[in-house]
Amino acid sequence: MGLFARRVQRGRGARAEQAADPADLAHLERFVASRTGVEAYLEPATLMTGQTVILIGHDGEWTRRRLTHPAALAFGRRVGIPVYDVGKLGYPQRMRDYNARQRASH
Repeated sequence: MGLFARRVQRGRGARAEQAADPADLAHLERFVASRTGVEAYLEPATLMTGQTVILIGHDGEWTRRRLTHPAALAFGRRVGIPVYDVGKLGYPQRMRDYNARQRASH
């Protein structure tokens, strides 16, 4: 172990979600409850934001909130939706189509 190495602890299950902002979790729960075909996509941290999860409904409507990957996985298990890594799969076409429809209508 190097001088600057850190030990990283990974959260599991409900404990992982406890670190998440309760308001963000409530928003995500409302999104899942009010739409069909919702899937979660894990997004990596950027220079501007931490790790995020984006939920995408069957019609491409989406919402994004800051959530660590362990918390997003725990959330997905709890609400019964699939969780994918956007770095491996990319964003679904229905999201791009939804964004194009939104731009065209404004």
